[in-house]
Amino acid sequence: MSADARRSTPTPAQLRVWRDYIETAGALQRMLASRLQTESGMSIGDYVVLLALSEASAHELRSSELADAVGWERSRLSHHLGRMQRRGLIDRESGRGVRVSATSAGLELFRAGSVPHLRAIKSLFIDALTPEQLEALGAAAAALRGAATPDTPGAEG
Repeated sequence: MSADARRSTPTPAQLRVWRDYIETAGALQRMLASRLQTESGMSIGDYVVLLALSEASAHELRSSELADAVGWERSRLSHHLGRMQRRGLIDRESGRGVRVSATSAGLELFRAGSVPHLRAIKSLFIDALTPEQLEALGAAAAALRGAATPDTPGAEG
């Protein structure tokens, strides 16, 4: 094993790549969120909730399933769902757990906002890369996701 491989902290070159990744990902997320809000009136939070509900059977999920699907803490989700419910985008029904469903207005907003959002993803992300870079980035993302998954051997959690 080389001295670099045994090193417990990243090298300056490795830190530069890390910072480039973090700063670029953040800038892309901010630009996409801003365009989504401007073009559709939806926040990125609205979009991820409506995306999960649009993909669910009968456009409905238990609150705990929705929290897992969007990767949010339950308290954050609850507050956001309250705002969405006041705007008529979702309904919540209590019973054996809270069930969240997209309303027809929510699904329509999602459908209308998806086209410009997907165009923005294409122009800001896809079109900036060659097919080879896109494929390499996909492989890198899969490796990072694997390392960040607690069930993956060798992942630290």
